[in-house]
Amino acid sequence: MVLNNIEKLLEKYENGETSLKEEQVLKNYFSGDNVAPHLEHYKPMFVYFLGNQQEQFTKDLPLKTKNRFNYKWLSVAAVAVIMLGVYFSVPVIDDNCNDLGTYCEPEQALDEVSKQLAMISGHFNKGASTVSYLDEVNKGTSALGYLNEIENSTSIIFKTNQ
Repeated sequence: MVLNNIEKLLEKYENGETSLKEEQVLKNYFSGDNVAPHLEHYKPMFVYFLGNQQEQFTKDLPLKTKNRFNYKWLSVAAVAVIMLGVYFSVPVIDDNCNDLGTYCEPEQALDEVSKQLAMISGHFNKGASTVSYLDEVNKGTSALGYLNEIENSTSIIFKTNQ
C-alpha cells in the first residue's frame, strides 16, 4: 500500500502537481533504507533535495547603504571657486595705463586711431585701383548688348520676308 502511494506521488511529482507536504513525504521515503529496487534511481535526487533543504546561509549581510555623495557641498565648492576667480581676475587700476594696451590720454588714442585708419584707407585705395579693369569689362558687355539688338532686328527683317 505504501509503495502504491509513493508511485502515485512520484507520478504527481513528475507532472508538477504535488504539494510541499507530499514532496516532504517523498524526500523522507527516499532518504530511508527500505526503497523499492525499481525506484532506486530517484533516491540520489531526493537525498540531494533533502540535503539542500538543511543548508543555511551563514554569512552576514550588510544592511547599511553606502554613504551617498552630497551634491550640496559640491555646489558650495563651485560657488567658492567662481567667487575666487572673479575676485582675482578683476584688473587693478593703476597709473600705468599702457600695461593693457590702452592709452591714458585721449589725444594719444586719437592720434593712434588716425594712423590706423589712414593705413586702412591706403590699402583700400590700392585694392580699388587694381579692380579698375572691371570697368573695361563692363564696357565690353554693353557693346555686346548692341550687337544683340542688331541681331534681333535682322532676324525680324529676314523672318518677315520669308
